Amino acid sequence: MSKSIAFVINDSEISAGTRGASLGPGAMRVVDHNEKEFLFGKYPNVFVKTENHLLDQPTDLVWGKRADGLAKVYESVAHTVEEQRSLNDFVVVVAADHGSAGGTIAGLKMANPDFRLGVLWIDAHGDLHTPYTTPTGNMHGMPLATALNEDNLESKQNNPKKETVKFWDQMKNVGDIAPKIQADDLAFIGLRDLEEPEVELMERKGIKNIAVKELREVGVEAIIDRLEKKFADCDEIYLSFDVDSMDPKIVSHGTGTPVDDGLSPEESRTLLKHFAAHPKVKCIEFVEVNPCLDEKTNRMAEVAYDLMKDVVKTAEKKAH
Repeated sequence: MSKSIAFVINDSEISAGTRGASLGPGAMRVVDHNEKEFLFGKYPNVFVKTENHLLDQPTDLVWGKRADGLAKVYESVAHTVEEQRSLNDFVVVVAADHGSAGGTIAGLKMANPDFRLGVLWIDAHGDLHTPYTTPTGNMHGMPLATALNEDNLESKQNNPKKETVKFWDQMKNVGDIAPKIQADDLAFIGLRDLEEPEVELMERKGIKNIAVKELREVGVEAIIDRLEKKFADCDEIYLSFDVDSMDPKIVSHGTGTPVDDGLSPEESRTLLKHFAAHPKVKCIEFVEVNPCLDEKTNRMAEVAYDLMKDVVKTAEKKAH
């Protein structure tokens, strides 16, 4: 296999509750230009086909808003990631909202169907909702449930339309592989805004969250050691980094759903650099930069870019 790196650029914001995340990948590219690093010019950039035009129209899919379009985005993301993972040893996904990350997971699984895939989800939110449990219908809160092939009917609160369920089932079964991951191979860092159905699902499945407070009490290195043991039997690991995992008071509020008391950029950097160097980590994704909400001009994109730059440079060292 080649030891190359590729960028997958995904401007889809079809599943977010607030518009503007589609500008996030571009905002990071502006930082790349302004800092004269030209990382994006160094490696292939592959762009995912989006369905953002649907945001200019109302949707009647109340418990899975624009699931029709997101199902298409899932397919596009999955096939793009599958192709790039097959061609390259490391893939950096720069995405708008988090809703299509289930497509990223699908693509990684499609590239190596027999691999046991571990997922490290660094986020303020669990993203474990389904059309049956969501309080908002916004599908950026559902990607992990698609990867787990989970409806969470035990915590059912809604009665989604048959059309919503049809598209939901399509997303769960992208690549004709379901589930893509097992609950035992999913780890969370930084969750601090969960709804009861997500908590109930985590309790039933034994899925643990490493809280920011715990990370600071025991130290980042101790957390890394714990995760190394957790993922020891996995063949490959994917890390998804939502910028709302960081404390907005330290960074900025330039993301759709900021939550106080998050990680610092330096804590995030330590985690990201460690896993970028990890031989089993083949894909890291950055999501949810929204410059339209940034009270500090483009600060969130600057911090996210700086973290991504460290990831790419660490991956370069791993390749040589």
